[in-house]
Amino acid sequence: MSDEWYFSLDDHTVHRGKDARALNRMGPYPDEATARQALEIAKARNAQADSADDKWENG
Repeated sequence: MSDEWYFSLDDHTVHRGKDARALNRMGPYPDEATARQALEIAKARNAQADSADDKWENG
């Protein structure tokens, strides 16, 4: 069994190993606790990327 954890976008559950379709999972994450935070991690990364884009576009 894989040591990697994934977050399923289908039902918002966390699974060890690749059991959800690739388009419907986030990860891999190093542990279950981190995988449970997948949506929060993505939100923070998107905010950082949006900020960087804004800075690049507007100086």
